[in-house]
Amino acid sequence: MDDEQPGPVEWTVTSRTGAISVRTTDQGLPLGISIEAAELRRDPQALADEVLRLCKNAANRAGLAQRAELEARGVTEDMLALWGLPTPEDVARQEIAEEQDYETEPQSWLRSV
Repeated sequence: MDDEQPGPVEWTVTSRTGAISVRTTDQGLPLGISIEAAELRRDPQALADEVLRLCKNAANRAGLAQRAELEARGVTEDMLALWGLPTPEDVARQEIAEEQDYETEPQSWLRSV
């Protein structure tokens, strides 16, 4: 009999540009953050907001994976709703809204034509 407990689940999410990467717990708590040097020139608040957004995305994706696992085991939609696990639509809607709220494109003095 195997009494070994599984280790903590980790999630890694990367910004659209690939310049920022966060490794989190399934609750979105950061375990590691990787930031390319060029990103350190950004406004500190904007950089912090981007890291926080990525942590939230990791937690949402972890909840989505947990939901899929529980659905596969036969847990009903009512129970999943009580646990507050996100649906794929919830996650997609939130990520799209956040991308519109936060500047996720590389910042430049050049304007698009």
